[in-house]
Amino acid sequence: MIRRIITIDEEKCNGCGLCAAACHEGAIGIVDGKAKLLREDYCDGLGDCLPACPTNAISFEEREAPAYNEAAVLAARKAAEAPLPCGCPGSACQSISHDLRVSDVCVPSQLSNFPVQIKLLPPGAPYFDDADLLIAADCTAFAYGNFHHDFMQGRVTMIGCPKLDMVDYSEKLTQIFKNNPIRSVTVIRMTVPCCGGLSYAVKTAIENSGKDIPLHIVTVSPDGQII
Repeated sequence: MIRRIITIDEEKCNGCGLCAAACHEGAIGIVDGKAKLLREDYCDGLGDCLPACPTNAISFEEREAPAYNEAAVLAARKAAEAPLPCGCPGSACQSISHDLRVSDVCVPSQLSNFPVQIKLLPPGAPYFDDADLLIAADCTAFAYGNFHHDFMQGRVTMIGCPKLDMVDYSEKLTQIFKNNPIRSVTVIRMTVPCCGGLSYAVKTAIENSGKDIPLHIVTVSPDGQII
């Protein structure tokens, strides 16, 4: 059927996740640092997400799309686990099971710098010279089992939580990017919308530094999958 539905301009999207939080139907999610319309049949076409977007990346279009499935939306809400204590998807209770394999092999640490908290890192630290940076949401190291080998190896590690730290990381990161010859930046974040603040801070800092630093964003789910 032809109906009104949202469209998201990825070029304008900064990955903040505010639209996903504003979408009461759960139609929007964050994939690879960008907002995506995950379920067209969950989008009611009313546009609660539009005013939440700080970059005006969301608009309406008339096109072929499945009908809004209110029953499926209500069922998804009912199936959700315990109510969120603070209204944030990142605080939702989840039980995760894994295929556990016993191994007596000790995996060596790949940490090459200390401290690692973004708030504590001195912008002029010598390990920033010609460095590849890993800027990670702190939950990612616990969610992704091979974190040291796949992400930390060969990189300077920086961690933070944009929701709990309540600081603007872009100011510190701008100093680091501007005053050091940074080769590349890899951001690893969780799927929850508040993690979009980390990606946004890094993009802002790169822009403010005036440098063209290669940026790669990786999104990890709570069960350890790369999305």
